[in-house]
Amino acid sequence: MRGRPRTFDPDQAIAAVLPIFMEKGFEGATFGELIAAMGVNPPSFYAAFGSKEQLFRRVIEVYAAAGEAVTKDAFAQPTAFKVIERLLRNTADAQTDPSRPAGCLFVQGALKCSDKASDIRDELATRRTLNEPLIEERLRKARDEGDESISGDPAKVARYISTIIQGLAVQASGGADRRTLHEIVDVVLDGLAAD
Repeated sequence: MRGRPRTFDPDQAIAAVLPIFMEKGFEGATFGELIAAMGVNPPSFYAAFGSKEQLFRRVIEVYAAAGEAVTKDAFAQPTAFKVIERLLRNTADAQTDPSRPAGCLFVQGALKCSDKASDIRDELATRRTLNEPLIEERLRKARDEGDESISGDPAKVARYISTIIQGLAVQASGGADRRTLHEIVDVVLDGLAAD
């Protein structure tokens, strides 16, 4: 006898639990909250995702794909300065998107993990810094092409921008609105332009 077909869309289920994981982190999100948000019963949940950890890892993948679109858009800009400007502006907008809790899953999720979930915390920490070498590479490419719109060592500038991105996430999760984040970006860009 075959089981009943699934009556829910896994992609919609992932979208439904993202706000819970954003707000409470991996450990803080309860199984009951997750299945209620998805509108499924436990057997359907286990059939689709296997475990809470596997669900969280799927959420991470979906969240990362959205972030890759932001990065790709920024890296297509014609100068190093425009790349950084677009990256920071897009980040400020994404982290204050009214359709989900403010901030960044990779930043907040890692901060809310105990030692019991160190593998999750470590993965989030790794993902949080994945853009840093990409930013460095893009800055080096710009310099090799004669673009001097941003001065300074590309590795150090990339680390600085990565730190600013994480700081924007913390500010957003603490209640800073979009206008405030863009004001922070303005100061960062003024500093980069002054070099």
